[in-house]
Order: sequence, then C-alpha cells, then structure tokens
Amino acid sequence: MFNIERWQEIFDTIRKNKLRTFLTGLSVASGIFILVVLLGFGQGMTNGVAKEFEQDATNRIAVWTGVTTVEYKGLNPGRFIELKNEDYDLLIKKYEDDIEFKSSVFRIWNGIATYKNESGNYRVEGVYPDYQFIENASLSAGRFLNYDDHNGNEKVIVIGHKVYRDLFGKKEAIGEQVQISGINFKVVGVFTDPGGEREESKVFLPLSTSQRVFAGGNTIRNLGFTLKPQRTFQQAVRQSIIFTNEIQSFLQERHIVAPEDESAIDTWNSLEEAKRYYDLMDMIKLFFWVVGICTIVAGVVGVSNIMLIIVKERTKEIGIRKAIGAQPWSIIGMILHESIFVTAIAGFLGLIFSMALLEVVGPNVEIDYIVNPSVNFNVALTTVIVLIVAGALAGFFPAWRAARIKPIDALRDE
Repeated sequence: MFNIERWQEIFDTIRKNKLRTFLTGLSVASGIFILVVLLGFGQGMTNGVAKEFEQDATNRIAVWTGVTTVEYKGLNPGRFIELKNEDYDLLIKKYEDDIEFKSSVFRIWNGIATYKNESGNYRVEGVYPDYQFIENASLSAGRFLNYDDHNGNEKVIVIGHKVYRDLFGKKEAIGEQVQISGINFKVVGVFTDPGGEREESKVFLPLSTSQRVFAGGNTIRNLGFTLKPQRTFQQAVRQSIIFTNEIQSFLQERHIVAPEDESAIDTWNSLEEAKRYYDLMDMIKLFFWVVGICTIVAGVVGVSNIMLIIVKERTKEIGIRKAIGAQPWSIIGMILHESIFVTAIAGFLGLIFSMALLEVVGPNVEIDYIVNPSVNFNVALTTVIVLIVAGALAGFFPAWRAARIKPIDALRDE
C-alpha cells in the first residue's frame, strides 16, 4: 500500500543529502546512458555492414582471373589466365542443382556512351539475364535483358540511373539509340542499384552481342553465381565455402594453375565475408555490453555504499523504531524503498537521455560501416528493469544489516 509517511521520510533524507544523492544517481544514470549509447552504435555498425552487402546479392560468389605468380608443371609464371565460355558452361552443368542465378561477364574497357551531344565513360559489360539478380538491380523503367536478346545477338542495352541522368536528363530513354564506342544500341531498360552511383554507372548488353561486336571471341572476364537458399545462415555459409573452393580447384586444374596461386584464379564469397563482419560485430557488441554493465555495476555499488552510510547515520533511529515494536521487515522495507527509488529514477533518466540522443543524432549518422545507430526500446527498458532489481539487491544487504541491529546497541551508538 501507498505509505505517505514513508515517502516523506525518503524525500526528507534526499533533501538533507542533495549532493550525495545527486552523485549516486548520476553514477547510475551514466551507466544506463553509456550502455544504451554503446548498444545503439553496435546496432549502427550492424546496419552499416548490412548496407555494404546490399550492393550485390547477399550470397554472391564471384570468380576472376589474373597473372600466374608460381611456376607449375613446367609452365613459367607470368601467364595471363583467360576464362572461356566453355568454363562457364561446364560449371553450370556440374552444379546446376546448387546454383540459383548465374552469369559470365565480358567487360568492355573504356566504354564511351554517346547520345546526341552528351557522352560519358562508363563501365560496359556483356552479361546474361540472371545478372540483374546477382547485381541486386531494380528496374525503374523498361525491362532487363532476356535470353531472346542473347540468342539473337540483339544490340540492346540496359543503363544505370546515373548513365540515364547524364545522357538523357529527364527525357524518356526507352527506345532511344545510344552509341557504345561508336556502335548503335537500343535502350530497353533503366536500373537502380543499392550501391549508389558507382553501381549505377554501368551499361549492360547481351553477352553474345558484346563478344561478337567487340571482338571478344569466346573469352569472358569473370563469373558470378548465387546459390539456392538454405534453412539457416550457417548452412548457407558452409555450402558457399564448399562451392567456392570446388570451382576454384576446378578452374585451376583446367588452366594448369598451382593450387596456392590465388593471383591467377581468385574468388570472392559475400556470405563468407559477411560472416566475418558479423562475427566481428558480435564481438564488438559483447565488448559494449561488458563495458556498459561494468559501468552499471559501479553505479549499483555506489548505491549500496550510500545505503550503508545511511544505515550508519540512522542507527539510533533504527534502534528506537525497533524498541517501540517495529518489525525487521519494516526496517528492511524502509531502506529498500529509498534504494529502489533512487536507482529507478536515475535509471529512467539515463534511458530517456540516451534514447533522445540516439533519436536525434542517429538518423544523421551515415559513415563507413556505421548507419543510423539505434536501440530497441524493449531492450533498453529491460536493462533499466534489471538495474532496478540490482538496486534492490544493493539496498537489501545494508537493510538486512540494519534489521539485525539490537535496539540496546543502536541506542548506545554515537
């Protein structure tokens, strides 16, 4: 029940010891404040890492080639490895049950795109239709390439949004003719990409057309794959690592490359990279929790010490209360009440200020690997509830000590 006299005692004690109460509350509030802010930045790091991997499909695997650096089977280092259409076809046939989307890529260097009086230097690539999903591209107008374009060697292109803005401004682009290195192509689509302008500065055309028009023969520059979804993230990572290692070994054997020569045939597995980042984020979050909790513990210890001082100061009062019939649990309740009150008020103030800071500053924070620091309100509220429980425990032991004081000893206390 609500006891007005008990509350009057609490506020009277606080008024008599304003500075002490303020410093105790400040240590508790700062603990909650630091913990919530650290958790917010931990979530911001997770958001930042997720954004980095939005640029492409989350389970993308890329393969590219370079120059050999190791002598192998009598062949000198310094050979440039060129992938062929046959390499791609054999891999697709071998792993068709595992692959979700696939495409080989033929890159045209220094691709100059021109439309009337506007021109620019963009990244031009010949790809298969699946490349839209590997690149995580979304169409804002028209369509993407299809297999009829590939089979018919059609001179059609899909341009990124930045290319569209540079060449067309706000005019309609679909159906217009754009020259790529002096050759006319029909625009059939415009795409956007989560990776921003760097990814939207690309021009895609059918792979078969790019190889024929730009004298590529049957060579390709790199390969891109995504694997079929798995039940869990860990299973997906394991499958992607196995697949990546197998296709790298397969291509090394076909092109007579030393197994350790990653410069000649190299791979990139977005899931494996994501796992490394998320594991690092988990470690950082754990560190943040430890730092925040240690700060809170320091505040709780401060509350316990203050309660011990209060018990010492009120020893004679406690003795009088017991002498006139006060029960031990009444004494314990009196001390606990003040301990919980100070801890709760300070904890909620720390929560309010930290949440307000994240709410105001968070949306404006967008740097590498840190985006919109925020924290789930339920998590933050739970930390305050735990803090209040800890405050109750912090006050219980001094209260228990007070309840065990013998009235005669308390009355003799000076």
